Amino acid sequence: MTACRDCGTHVRRRKPRTITAMNTPSRYRAPAWLPGGNLQTLYPALLAPRPRVRYRRQRWDTPDNDFIDLDWIENQDSGLEIGDQERPLLVLFHGLEGSSNSHYARALMHAARQRGWQGVVVHFRGCSGEINRLPRAYHSGDSTEIDWVLRRLRMLHGDGPLFAVGVSLGGNALLKWLGEQGEAAHALVQRAAAISAPVDLHAAGNTLEQGFNMVYTKNFLATMKRKSLAKLRVHPGLFDETRLRATRTLREFDDLITSRLHGYDGVDDYYTRASSKPHLARIAVPTLLLNARNDPFLPGTTLPDPSQLSAAVTAAFPDQGGHVGFPDDKGTLTWMPQTVIEFVTL
Repeated sequence: MTACRDCGTHVRRRKPRTITAMNTPSRYRAPAWLPGGNLQTLYPALLAPRPRVRYRRQRWDTPDNDFIDLDWIENQDSGLEIGDQERPLLVLFHGLEGSSNSHYARALMHAARQRGWQGVVVHFRGCSGEINRLPRAYHSGDSTEIDWVLRRLRMLHGDGPLFAVGVSLGGNALLKWLGEQGEAAHALVQRAAAISAPVDLHAAGNTLEQGFNMVYTKNFLATMKRKSLAKLRVHPGLFDETRLRATRTLREFDDLITSRLHGYDGVDDYYTRASSKPHLARIAVPTLLLNARNDPFLPGTTLPDPSQLSAAVTAAFPDQGGHVGFPDDKGTLTWMPQTVIEFVTL
């Protein structure tokens, strides 16, 4: 047993297993009828069937007088209750402008529910359908928020098994936290997984300004601008509205809004300091890093090589899969959740 830093909760520390290689991710094969990274990204997000998941919402006040919302899966058959320490808890940090309704969130929470586990989707500030109170929102390097959330969940869950999963932006933030914490992360999580994390934000920002990728950028900016304008009405003078309306790329938005509201000196400083890639060598908790090499959000050439990873990180970089896609031949999204659950239960 070891005491959780800050909260004092005693946590059972499991001895990490030595992981040599994971065969399942490398065996992923995309359907022949979905060729290329874009189709493997768009079909899951727009057309793939999403399992039904019933949620129970819980609101937490943050230490800085803001709030976040968490959606817990409900399972009437198992008598599931929040804080049930006998069942494993799967914690999900979503991607940019994601939520508990995102295709990957429903797929993962459905898989957890089928196992009789607890599952919770942690909404970053402003992503639960209601604008948050403070000028700040959320960002790719917000490991401080990850830390606070996981410590509170650990207090709630006692010494029960707790697994953390981050998707895309949430994956980058989780990986950064894992690297910063090193061995100390063992007190909070047993295992972790990051799916399609943009570990190199400079590379991701550059590629999302090119060609067809501007379709994704325009989709993100539509909701990000709308939220920012709503926040500007609550906090007049927070930023230049004319410049916001003129932004065309995520880099421009991050330079004007994200970096300035979260303590960074412009977009280059933000992308450098928030990228998780420099932290991967210090991760001590067994962690799955799953990225498709044809992910349109991050060039496969920028994925980390073995020298940049700690021995605790299992890297799975299949050639196909897209961005948080990985559809199977039937067009369903079961492969990624099953792969994550297989890893965390090793």
